[in-house]
Amino acid sequence: MGNQEKLLVSSPCVFLFAKLYWVLIMLQRAIGQEYAHSIRLEGDIILGGLFPVHSRGERGVPCGDLKKEKGIHRLEAMMYAIDQINKDPELLANVTLGVRILDTCSRDTYALEQSLTFVQALIEKDASDVRCANGDPPIFTKPDKISGVIGAAASSVSIMVANILRLFKIPQISYASTAPELSDNSRYDFFSRVVPPDSYQAQAMVDIVTALGWNYVSTLASEGNYGESGVEAFTQISRETGGVCIAQSLKIPREPRLGEFDKIVGRLLETPSARAVIIFANEDDIRRVLEAARKTNQTGHFLWIGSDSWGSKIAPVYQQEDIAEGAVTILPKRASIDGFDRYFRSRSLANNRRNVWFAEFWEENFACRLGSHGKRNSHLKKCTGLERIGRDSNYEQEGKVQFVIDAVYAMAHALNNMHRELCPGAIGLCQRMSTVDGKELLSYIRAVNFNGSAGTPVVFNENGDAPGRYDIYQYQINNKTAEYKVIGHWTNQLHLNVEDLKWARRAHAHPTSVCSHPCKPGERKKPVKGAPCCWSCDRCEGYQYQLDELTCDLCATDKRPNRNRTGCQDIPIIKLEWHSPWAVVPMFISILGIVATTFVIVTFVRYNDTPIVRASGRELSYVLLTGIFLCYSITFLMIGAPDIVVCSLRRIFLGLGLCFSYAALLTKTNRIHRIFEQGKKSVTAPRFISPASQLAITFSLISVQLIGVFIWFIVDHPHVFVDYIEQRPIDPENARGVLKCDISDLSLICSLGYSILLMVTCTVYAIKTRGVPETFNEAKPIGFTMYTTCIIWLAFIPIFFGTAQSAERMYIQTTTLTVSMSLSASVSLGMLYMPKVYIIIFHPEQNVQKRKRSFKAVVTAATMQSKLIQKGNDRPNGEVKTELCESLETNSKSSVDYPMINNGSTS
Repeated sequence: MGNQEKLLVSSPCVFLFAKLYWVLIMLQRAIGQEYAHSIRLEGDIILGGLFPVHSRGERGVPCGDLKKEKGIHRLEAMMYAIDQINKDPELLANVTLGVRILDTCSRDTYALEQSLTFVQALIEKDASDVRCANGDPPIFTKPDKISGVIGAAASSVSIMVANILRLFKIPQISYASTAPELSDNSRYDFFSRVVPPDSYQAQAMVDIVTALGWNYVSTLASEGNYGESGVEAFTQISRETGGVCIAQSLKIPREPRLGEFDKIVGRLLETPSARAVIIFANEDDIRRVLEAARKTNQTGHFLWIGSDSWGSKIAPVYQQEDIAEGAVTILPKRASIDGFDRYFRSRSLANNRRNVWFAEFWEENFACRLGSHGKRNSHLKKCTGLERIGRDSNYEQEGKVQFVIDAVYAMAHALNNMHRELCPGAIGLCQRMSTVDGKELLSYIRAVNFNGSAGTPVVFNENGDAPGRYDIYQYQINNKTAEYKVIGHWTNQLHLNVEDLKWARRAHAHPTSVCSHPCKPGERKKPVKGAPCCWSCDRCEGYQYQLDELTCDLCATDKRPNRNRTGCQDIPIIKLEWHSPWAVVPMFISILGIVATTFVIVTFVRYNDTPIVRASGRELSYVLLTGIFLCYSITFLMIGAPDIVVCSLRRIFLGLGLCFSYAALLTKTNRIHRIFEQGKKSVTAPRFISPASQLAITFSLISVQLIGVFIWFIVDHPHVFVDYIEQRPIDPENARGVLKCDISDLSLICSLGYSILLMVTCTVYAIKTRGVPETFNEAKPIGFTMYTTCIIWLAFIPIFFGTAQSAERMYIQTTTLTVSMSLSASVSLGMLYMPKVYIIIFHPEQNVQKRKRSFKAVVTAATMQSKLIQKGNDRPNGEVKTELCESLETNSKSSVDYPMINNGSTS
């Protein structure tokens, strides 16, 4: 026994496994397993092989049906590679490789039991208690020393076996195990693989999902290291890169119960928007999931993304073509090995007796039976032995054949390099390689670098992993023919031919698998807590715009959001246009008023010295007509585009026209009131009734307005601004900035307030002089004028200030103000001057000088008329009239000549 064997035997762990080995051997013999045999080929160096020749059995039976492709094809690929190596004069010259191939039956526990065969030679057997029937000690057959193991296929099996082999320092190279867990060099230090780990595959699948625009997917894994590790890697990468969320993560039990797959499909349908399903499962589970989805009539709903366990295999989609259509699968980049095709097609019952499972494969492949001892049903035809693979049956090289060959060659190249260094120039094995040191062999395995069977480099990193190189497939149905079509590849980054994609029932239409669709422009994302790929879209309302995908912000006061609310734009600035109906009507009234006023002024100037003009008080009439003209003219200043000049003129003339008018009228009514009040006391004329005095009083009243405006100019210089608040409705599309002069409502009230005060005072005097005979003065027309004016301005106040919140405020208030001023002017013009102009033009015979009467006579007549009105309430009409006539006659006889009383003009 060598030093290594002594060391191993002394280990307590090895002793434990030795005991376990004998227990398992006894169990095998007791059960009488028919699949317990193996393939054994002699050689200088023996390599072990683990292949899933049979599927997992049911109801306690370890092994099930034969796997033609994954079992026999791969197994034969190893023996083909051994044959090629043994024939190669450059590789392991004069050294023959032998094999010991075992069946794992796709079950990790059974594979562990079988793999104990590989360590049997390293275990010291304690036979002290064992005796033959005749009492002699037993004689044991010397077991093969396994230098390295090729396999296994399933990651769960490789993990189980790797835990045993590492204890005995036996290197292991897998051709199909891709679980990321096996990259842990601290736990699986003697494990290597020629296929990339699922961490690369998971990265490629994340890249595919991202490239297809999907961000909401479900995952489905077979229970075990392969499925669970793959999904864990996918979840981890998607979490790190962001952009992909997991809706559900489901697991298929090792021993699924009846109806389990129907429940799984039902669970997947609970999140219907997560149409994409990432599958890390064995092909049997994939087939049953597709079957359950078809039963629930979900054809075209699910978007399958399959791992390399699906790859381009026919078995999972057999008779499930419609439900599998559009599935995107991934498979390590591979090529068909022509030499193996020729080798395998040439295999027959006669030339392949070394494969103990080949007869079973023959029956399965050709649907026949071999004699009475065959495993097939008796009603099948008998095999002739003349059948040929590929001629009498369908044949397509299994996808992992290339990797099986590469794994065997990797082991061979490592042994070859080891032989060159340890046995330089030696023919055959030298003493140093009589027992291969597993740890030393591992270092040579990790250092190999050669072109594999497909022409791609075979190398290992420090963890024993191969580089990631994948082909991307899609299962498509074209002209009723289903096939896997290569649509891209992945080598550290994705290269996807999107134009080659074809989806079930949708031709080239691109399906979606998203939790929430992208928000439209002008909408912000409102994330759902705990689901970063899910959100609701809230539109930016009012004057908000989309600042970023999560935030709405308010536009500046002078701006409004654009149509798609992705930014802000300037609010249009408006003013009252000359062609607007709101301007046309006031201007029309003003133009008529200006023409009428001008006509009156011209008429008065033309007939300046006639009695009617002189009797109306020429000086104050011209002042009053000037005020009326200004009232009409202010309309054009109020409608004109605001600027510094216009705003200044508005301040000056807004209240000045009314001030001119009512100052003149107030002076007139005050003079009349004083005259007749004085006449009741004495025949002496009151002071300040001359035209010069009247003008002085009028301009004194007007000067107060001008002083107020001058102070306003000093305190607040006129300027133009844009009011963005006045027309700022709920809908930003209707928002407008109003170009304005800086005349606030308060300023307007102050500007017009003095004129309104004059108007009210004038109205009071008009009421007081209402009893003066109309044959002597124009007090009554002035009274009617003031009553009407008060009504106009009482109507103006609620209209003007009641529309302060209206969207049409600028138009309504401007029109109301200008029309009110024009109407006030029109009332004054119509009631005070139009009758005079009418007489002057159409009845000139009435515009003559009348008899002069003394001031005393005029006052006496007015007093007597007042008494007549008062006594008329108490006496019969005849008595009053007689008394009045007698009184007037007496006064007439005793009268003296006085200047004729009029409205301020001299005779």
